Amino acid sequence: MSAMELAPAVRLLESWGLRVRLGASVGAQDRQFGGTDAERAHDLQIQWQDPDVRAIFCARGGYGCARLLPLLDPAVFRGKPTWLVGFSDVTALHAWIGHQTDLVTLHGPMPSTFAQTDSEALESLRQVLFGRRPAITTPAHSANRHGLVTGRVIGGNLSVLYSLRGTPWFPDTQGAILFLEDLDEYRYHVDRMLQNASLGGVWDGLAGLVVGGMTDMRDNAVPFGREAEEMLAEHTAAFSFPVAMGFPAGHIAHNMPLQLGQQATLTVQEQGASLVYNK
Repeated sequence: MSAMELAPAVRLLESWGLRVRLGASVGAQDRQFGGTDAERAHDLQIQWQDPDVRAIFCARGGYGCARLLPLLDPAVFRGKPTWLVGFSDVTALHAWIGHQTDLVTLHGPMPSTFAQTDSEALESLRQVLFGRRPAITTPAHSANRHGLVTGRVIGGNLSVLYSLRGTPWFPDTQGAILFLEDLDEYRYHVDRMLQNASLGGVWDGLAGLVVGGMTDMRDNAVPFGREAEEMLAEHTAAFSFPVAMGFPAGHIAHNMPLQLGQQATLTVQEQGASLVYNK
């Protein structure tokens, strides 16, 4: 994205009292990427090392964050609490930071999506940036499974997580609350990814499952016959952990920020579900 395209998001952040600096790679281009892998990795690490920088927003999603992982130095990130903010493709960076450090990152709206994000989600983002931990609630869903658990929140985009399976950076699901969302996938692709998770034991030892937007899913001429939420319910039917469907996060307007790596309590009951971060 160019500086001009980012200008409305910059004005919003500045209206919150934040000082905004654009990274050196803003406006760069290498094929479909926002600069070369080396340029983007260098920009991220230079900003992270700066003591004045407290949050780094990824301008947009798409594809390309996984290409940065071999170029990143864990020592740059350890010991300096900084919000990394983004979702979708940024899931790769969230997973890498979660594996290499004990830092908490922020799965939430990016400048490219601010205009499509509703006011409640943006206000929640502002509160998190200024040190609050607002709880997230959602109405009842027919595919929910009731329960109350505490665990570390992990996850993000299903397709990106699927691409990390078999690498060192796939999140540790033991005792964790796993969040999943996705966009614009064929339904049979979703089943293939969930088959991989089931065959690989991803659900084993999970504390809870939170399912966000499964948005704009596609089908073939012969329908697959299951929605993403139904597939998830089927793949996890043998487990007793609580499941919260229809959670307000993902490629949707009501994209509430999730604090990945933070301990939280997930409550799923007849009237709905809530995720409350532990102090």
